[in-house]
Amino acid sequence: MTSFIAANLAPIMFGSLLLFLFTGFPVAFALAATGMTFGWIAVELGVVPGQFFGALPLRLYGIMANDVLLAIPFFTFMGLVLERSRMAEDLLDTIGQVFGPIRGGLAIAVVLVGAMLAATTGVVAASVISMGLISLPIMLRYGYNRPLAAGVITASGTLAQIIPPSIVLIVIADQLGQSVGEMYKASFIPAFMLVGIYVIAIMVLAVWRPQWVPALPPSALVYHEENGNSGHKSLGVLTLISAIAGALTFNFWPQMKLVLGGDPTAVTPTDEKVVMALMLSIGLAWLLALMDKGLRLNLLSTLARRVTFVLIPPLLLIFLVLGTIFLGLATPTEGGAMGASGAVLMALARGRLKGTLLKQALDASMRLAIFVMFVLVGSTIFALTFQAIDGPIWVKALFAELPGGTLGFLLFVNTLIFILGCFLDFFEIAFILLPLLLPVLKEMDINLIWFGVMVALILQTSFLTPPFGFALFYLRSVAPGSDYTDKVTGQRIKAMKTGDIYKGSIAFVILQLIMVVAVMWQPQIILYGLGEQKVLDVDSVNLSIEPMAFDDDEPGAAAPKMPAE
Repeated sequence: MTSFIAANLAPIMFGSLLLFLFTGFPVAFALAATGMTFGWIAVELGVVPGQFFGALPLRLYGIMANDVLLAIPFFTFMGLVLERSRMAEDLLDTIGQVFGPIRGGLAIAVVLVGAMLAATTGVVAASVISMGLISLPIMLRYGYNRPLAAGVITASGTLAQIIPPSIVLIVIADQLGQSVGEMYKASFIPAFMLVGIYVIAIMVLAVWRPQWVPALPPSALVYHEENGNSGHKSLGVLTLISAIAGALTFNFWPQMKLVLGGDPTAVTPTDEKVVMALMLSIGLAWLLALMDKGLRLNLLSTLARRVTFVLIPPLLLIFLVLGTIFLGLATPTEGGAMGASGAVLMALARGRLKGTLLKQALDASMRLAIFVMFVLVGSTIFALTFQAIDGPIWVKALFAELPGGTLGFLLFVNTLIFILGCFLDFFEIAFILLPLLLPVLKEMDINLIWFGVMVALILQTSFLTPPFGFALFYLRSVAPGSDYTDKVTGQRIKAMKTGDIYKGSIAFVILQLIMVVAVMWQPQIILYGLGEQKVLDVDSVNLSIEPMAFDDDEPGAAAPKMPAE
């Protein structure tokens, strides 16, 4: 019996962890307890030496010294300050006025605001709850299809899983040993492709089922000019001028950089040109709006000025944080610190920075950071024991039996992560599962950046899937549970049923799965964001070693002759 346990210690340990988790025991302590218990058993059975736990303090110290994880509380604090200073409310009100006159415009506004919130909060719960509190009453007020309204809000809120500065991507990059900046770059294209898919789906519904997505009535459009115009033409002209400025910057950035004193021989990477083009086009729109307001030129409409002053500050903050990370000017931790500082300054500039807001944001950031730290400590103890008892060898052998080779492995792992994502928090999945998969991924020569972004997409899909999707529970917590009277129209609005929330998510789960299949079929959707990858050609390496001089007349002729001083 003892020999059987010693030979099968790894699967027994893994099975014991699963039993611990199913009992509802806190994950951090379940991981640590399993690791310590089976470490003691391994020492007693002679599987590992008695000095085994001597390596544990160094492992734990390494966690404390990992400055990449500091980005998590910084980005959390940034998002919470912006969210609780009513930035989401301002954005939805403004973008809703821009797209409101067209069918489906309010749903499109929710998707776009959800993408912007994802780029500032990085937290799914904050995004879904904010959008549910702000946009759901408006969509119900003006007759939107209930399942569609719920689906749009939950799907838009889960964009925080994949759009940088996603906390999910930070954790995945850390566990896979990859650069957070590279993970951010790789996630940009699939993330905004997903936003585009959502918008296109809403536009199709506007044609196929126009009664589901009605336009806002004229009474709901509050930004008008004295002559009765809506101001959309002025906004269009401002957008066109900014777009032209951005295109010119992108095409002539090397020459502009030279004028500013840059190196004329340096090759300008594409990401540098993109960041500078976006920054300068946004800055130009802000400058034109400031001049129009300050000099009272009245060249811009009320709507154009409103969009500029509400939309530009968070956009500038996003591109300041992510742009410096992409250009290599700042680490993710430094970018998070800048984002947190910028969020405080934005709230202060709007007169919405209060002591209670800061206290709530600091408290929530501290709680999340402590939660992550405890789970990471527990997973480190578990991983130390699991590796010592040859757990990785067992995992490799387990996956080697899967049919289909690499594709079969990916299908199985994606399905497993999808199922676990319906029950476990993504921190727990990342800290438990990814370290186990890492040796197999390396042996199969799977690109870890590509795999990490795909995992984030899978987790985003599981967050939407009924009946256990976390985003559905977040919306249920703020959706009206009973009939109520609308404050604007005075009409009686029916409660939002849980079944409507579930039904609304199904269509967006299908869209998510289409995106997952697309990135598996065409990995370049993810890898294109990394730019040209340089591969070392071993056959072309030419090593030239100069022969060493020896003095045969001296004793010890095998020793090299040292040069004279």
